[in-house]
This record gives sequence, structure tokens and C-alpha cells, in this order.
Amino acid sequence: MTDTTALEEKIAHLTRVVEELSDIVAAQQSDLDRATKRLGILMAREADREMDQGGSVTMTDQKPPHW
Repeated sequence: MTDTTALEEKIAHLTRVVEELSDIVAAQQSDLDRATKRLGILMAREADREMDQGGSVTMTDQKPPHW
């Protein structure tokens, strides 16, 4: 096996691994986007529930006072 052949095999292997990792990252981004959307829906639903119970407006983007 020549050095060129070995390098070509390594490049082919690395190319395949990079493509697989790219697919995994794309799937994870899709999952993260879906989870973020669902979290926003749940936060809005909980804010509505608190308002219905006579509470104040929920400020979900504010840090708690002990921070």
C-alpha cells in the first residue's frame, strides 16, 4: 500500500465521518428548535393560567431577586 493510497483511504473515512456528524448536528438542531418552541408555548400557557388565578404578569426573562 502506497502512502498516497493510505492517505486517500483516510480522507475518504474522514469525509464519511464528517458527513455523518453533520447529519447528527442537523437533527439535534431540529430537536432543539422543536423543544424551544414547545417551551415557549408552555411558558405562555402557564402565564395565562397565573393571570386567570389573579396573579401578576409573569416575567420569565427576568432574573430572580437573589441574583
